[in-house]
Amino acid sequence: MRVALENPPLDRSELLTSLIAGEGSATHAWLHSADLNAGHLANRNMSDMLHLLTMLHGPQPGLIELVAEHNVWPGGDAWLADAIRGFANERGNLGSLIVAAGPAPSTPGEAASVSAILAQRQAMATIARSDRFGCAIGAVAGLLLDWMPIRATLETAAARLNVSFSPSRLPSEDSTADLLADLPAQPRLERTLMFGARQILLHHQCLFDLLATRAGARED
Repeated sequence: MRVALENPPLDRSELLTSLIAGEGSATHAWLHSADLNAGHLANRNMSDMLHLLTMLHGPQPGLIELVAEHNVWPGGDAWLADAIRGFANERGNLGSLIVAAGPAPSTPGEAASVSAILAQRQAMATIARSDRFGCAIGAVAGLLLDWMPIRATLETAAARLNVSFSPSRLPSEDSTADLLADLPAQPRLERTLMFGARQILLHHQCLFDLLATRAGARED
C-alpha cells in the first residue's frame, strides 16, 4: 500500500513572500516603465507618483500608526514601533523627492483621482481596525514587504534628481518573519494574514493603474 506524501506547509513568512512575489508592486509594468524611470517624461510622471503616494501613505495616522493604536497583541508592540519610526523616514524621503521633482502635473480627472485615493485611505483604516486577529498585522507586513520594490524605484529617481535618499530603517525581513512566527495560534490565522496583506497589494496595484491612466490622459 502506497502512502501519499504531503508537502510540509509553508511558514507564514514564506506565504507572504510568495504572495508579494506573485501579486505585489514589482509585478506592475508601470513601476518598471521607461515613462517612469528613464524617458523624457520620467520626471513629470515621477512627480505624479510621488504626490499620489504621499496622498496615500503620507498623512498621519497612517496604516501602521492605526494598527499600533488598535493592537491587541503586546508581542507586536516593538515591531510596530520600529515600523512607525522606519516609515517616518520613508515619508521624509518622499518629501525630499517631491521638492526636487516639482509640483504634480496638471491632469484631467483630478477630482476623481483624489476621491479614489481618499477611498483607499478609508479602506486601509478599516483594515487597521479589523477585529479579525492577524488581518491588521498582515496588512502592515504586506506594506513593509511591498514597499521594497517601490523604494527601489524611488532610489532610482533620487539618483536621477541628485537628491539625498536616506537608507531604509524599516524592520528587516528577518524581523518581520520572526514576528509572524511568534503570533499566537488562532483559527485560520494564515488566511487572515494573507487577506490583510493582499488588500494592501491591491491598493498599490490600483494606484499604479491610476498613475498609468493619468499619464495617458496627459498625452491625449
